[in-house]
This record gives sequence, structure tokens and C-alpha cells, in this order.
Amino acid sequence: MSMLDASSLKRPKAMVFDWDNTLVDSWPTILDAQNHTMAAFGMPPWTIEEAKERVRKSMRDSFPAMFGAKWEEAGRIFYERFAENHLRTLTPLPGAAEMLHDLHAAGIYLAVVSNKLGDYLRKEARHLGWEGYFGRLVGALDATLDKPAREPVELALQGSEIPPGDRVWFAGDTDIDMECALNAGCLPVLVRHSPLRGGECDSFPPATHVVDCHALSILVRSL
Repeated sequence: MSMLDASSLKRPKAMVFDWDNTLVDSWPTILDAQNHTMAAFGMPPWTIEEAKERVRKSMRDSFPAMFGAKWEEAGRIFYERFAENHLRTLTPLPGAAEMLHDLHAAGIYLAVVSNKLGDYLRKEARHLGWEGYFGRLVGALDATLDKPAREPVELALQGSEIPPGDRVWFAGDTDIDMECALNAGCLPVLVRHSPLRGGECDSFPPATHVVDCHALSILVRSL
């Protein structure tokens, strides 16, 4: 799939969103918890740039490679630290709240698929007052497999009576989001200011790219 111009896009019946760095900025809290965990195992800290590059997969898919047989212990340390701060520091990205309000009011089914642990994801949505916008909020461990597998998207659409296809947009900021969209048979939409780096999404190219939530809202309203 190559980039499409707006005239080739179909108005979505459903939109599935990534959470972190697509709708909210929680990178400072994620980085703090990650570095706290790595320090506990005598590992060097990451910079924010390294975290944004490396944090893609769910904990059950990424921590075994990082921490070996002690990955579950590392996971407990991470989430104990994360739980202390995540609601206090949670910040909606510019235009996200307005976009969700407008899309929901337009009758578009909305859902979230995140690799953040599902309980924390839903707590954050409630904290922001966004829970009512979404048919389902699917996080890590909620489905049999995590993103980029298709199962979380199928769970997110459950009950909507909307099948995967080009009328279901999956909006996210990373290559793993585009991979998940294509694995699930949905339209991949890249949402972020920075352009694609060379080779970043060659295997899972987005159908279109918008710079932020405001631009995404404008695009949908134009169809």
C-alpha cells in the first residue's frame, strides 16, 4: 500500500487509535519507570530519544529479551514505579480531546489498541474523562496476543458490527502501529509531526500521514 491522496480515502466507519504519543504524552513517566527498572538490574539508562525508538512492543513481547528469566520481576518493578506517577503526569496531546469529541459526535465508532497494560490504559482514559468516547479500550494482555498481532484490533471492534477494511482506520505514530493495521486488514494512518525515516515503514507503509490530531480531524471531516 502506498500513500493515498485525500480523494482516494473513504470516510471511516470506525477508528482505532494507538494511545501513547498518538493521543497522550506519557513519555516522561514511561522513561522514568524504564530507567528505574534498568537501574535495579545494573543496566545503563536510556535517553528520551532512545525510549521513543525502542519502546514499541508490549512487556510480554519485549522484556524477556531485555531481562531474561527475570523479566516478570522487572515488569513488577516497572509498573510499581509507573503507577506512582502516570495519572499525575498524563497530558493529552494538542487537539486530541477536541478530535475525539468531534469524531464521536459524528457517529464514528472509536476504540484504542495499546501495548500499555490494559488496566492502566483504562484508568488513564477515565482520568481524562474520555472513557465514554470509546467502544473498547484494549491494552496489553487483554487479547490472546498483543499489537502488532490482529487479535487486539478484532477485540477492539467486537460488538461494533464493523468488519476490518478500508473503512476502519488505525491511527498511530510508529511502524508497529502500521504493521498492526495491515495485519488486521485496516487502513494504516500515521499521526506525528516527524516524517518517516529511511526504511522505517517500508514493509508496513501508511496509507496517509497527518501531522497531529487536529489535522486528522480535519481530514475525516473533509470526506
